[in-house]
Amino acid sequence: MSIMQVNPTRMELTRLKNRLKVARRGHKLLKDKRDELMKQFLEIVKENKELRETVEKMMAKVNERFLIARAIMSTEFFGEALMFPKQKIALSTGTNNIMGVEVPVLNFTTEGTDVSNVYPYGFATTSGELDGAVKTLTEVFPYMLKLAQIEKTVQLLSEEIEKTRRRVNALEYVLIPQLTETIKYISMKLEENERGNLIRLMKVKDMMLEQAHQYKARQA
Repeated sequence: MSIMQVNPTRMELTRLKNRLKVARRGHKLLKDKRDELMKQFLEIVKENKELRETVEKMMAKVNERFLIARAIMSTEFFGEALMFPKQKIALSTGTNNIMGVEVPVLNFTTEGTDVSNVYPYGFATTSGELDGAVKTLTEVFPYMLKLAQIEKTVQLLSEEIEKTRRRVNALEYVLIPQLTETIKYISMKLEENERGNLIRLMKVKDMMLEQAHQYKARQA
């Protein structure tokens, strides 16, 4: 690990020690955030899997009933029956915060005179299979909306986990070791300078003592 290009001074040593302390604290916080994000991510992925299986089963049932209804009914009556929907859906969006990640929240309201009546046709010229398909499609819509919300949440959380993981690795394997090595280098340099100064002081002291001794010898 290469050291930073800095001047080996006590002021720089103090600055780097403070920076190392902040880096270690940030590393711990980011690791905690990553672990909590992973925990919530796995829980949401499990919910996503179960919800997707539910939606796929219901949509398979819808498709099957539509196919049977189309086989029984004439093309003209089939098209006319579904041409004018009886209800409208109003979609509203919001956000929720998960560990600093803004994830979407989707809600809907049904607009119509009778929310329980979802059939946009009379029953005289249609089949029971079409009724079942429309009813199941109405029931599956909230699940589909929830599935869209969860899958977008999974995507956003996975991106945040990856960014947090890169930051943790950068601190753990690059910045913290680099700061540690640089602090070690500066400390060694300062100790070396102190030993050099001490040796010089001892030599000056010996020279002064020697000069004082010679001066006393001449006086005697």
